[in-house]
Amino acid sequence: MDSILVTGNGPLNGQIDIAGAKNACLTLMPATLLTEEPLTLTNAPRLSDIRTMTTLLQSLGAEVSSLQDGKVIAMSSHDINNHTAEYDIVRKMRASILVLGPMLARDGHAVVSLPGGCAIGARPVDLHLKALESLGAEMELKDGYVHAKAPQGRLQGGVVEFPIVSVGATENVLMAATLAKGTTIIRNAAREPEIVDLADCLRRMGAQISGDGTSVITIEGVDRLNGATHPVVTDRIELGTYMLAPAICGGEVELLGGRIDLIGAFVEKLDQAGISVVETEAGLKVSRRGARVAAVDVVTEPFPGFPTDLQAQMMALLCTADGVSVLEEKIFENRFMHAPELMRMGAQIDVSGGTATVTGVERLKGAPVMATDLRASVSLILAGLAAEGETRVSRVYHLDRGYEHVVRKLSGVGAKIERIREE
Repeated sequence: MDSILVTGNGPLNGQIDIAGAKNACLTLMPATLLTEEPLTLTNAPRLSDIRTMTTLLQSLGAEVSSLQDGKVIAMSSHDINNHTAEYDIVRKMRASILVLGPMLARDGHAVVSLPGGCAIGARPVDLHLKALESLGAEMELKDGYVHAKAPQGRLQGGVVEFPIVSVGATENVLMAATLAKGTTIIRNAAREPEIVDLADCLRRMGAQISGDGTSVITIEGVDRLNGATHPVVTDRIELGTYMLAPAICGGEVELLGGRIDLIGAFVEKLDQAGISVVETEAGLKVSRRGARVAAVDVVTEPFPGFPTDLQAQMMALLCTADGVSVLEEKIFENRFMHAPELMRMGAQIDVSGGTATVTGVERLKGAPVMATDLRASVSLILAGLAAEGETRVSRVYHLDRGYEHVVRKLSGVGAKIERIREE
């Protein structure tokens, strides 16, 4: 397994190009199952999770081509000849469950394995299943697979009220409802930019959707959807991650394609910590106002709150802050697995349940550390950029699921970082 070697070497300066959003692209790709006509995505990220979704769609009979060095994904589902999403593919990625709603909506039946992904909590799919049941679907769990069917061959419009906000379940039922007969109302819907991006794409395909970006979404079902070309929205998590690089190391970095509206709550915390974020014609320019950042408290919340997917990276910043910071994780349990690894680098962190108390130190020290999940892996790289000496991050296959060309992007702004290929 490859590892990444990082050596702390001072301020970073330059520009980093931000890719299209992984979480948006993984949602948009299953939308091809809703139509027989071609769906083309531009500004696609080049990641292992995208390749996994490609494999899954191809296993169902979809044609998927990667063009322009992976930045364009051309898809066609004119001949869906298999309605079973097999365990061997689905186990690699939670987002695989998103083929369920589209297949059920288009053909009235689907069999999907229970999904896998990062080990950061149970992440049950019951919200997806109950939401689709509200549209008339009949569900049966058997031998690790969800067997779903629409009794009349077509889903029926209905009211879906989520007990808790779920991005994935909102996406699944949103896609399914586009072809359901009648009107569907989703209450307590997720409001993330990825939801709005999906709705924009579905509207390009002929769907009748209103209210996306709010907690109540209304969908008027149509008989069929057409093809479309759609640009994937900027990856707000990659954006936030790279904004933290100059925050931790000093210097000034411009994030090309960055938008404050995608990560407003995150930018507010950076401002409190003493980080300057300025909008430019090309994106966002980030620099540290003082020699050391100030401690801040963070609570993760659904959008528009502070993203759980930036909590690990923010912790890396706060490890060298002046004062004591408290991070409260309210989205996923078991999401402080990076804390012990940061402590190997000299960080002072006390974890109690869903709360981590971080007492800032003057400087972290390089050490061999191990990535436990996608966001933890990049948090350790960020910490290594500001640490004294060398930090070797192992198990970086997690990183490849969510960040394209990390070494190239960071070395381009002056970081001393290299990937060590293991034989």
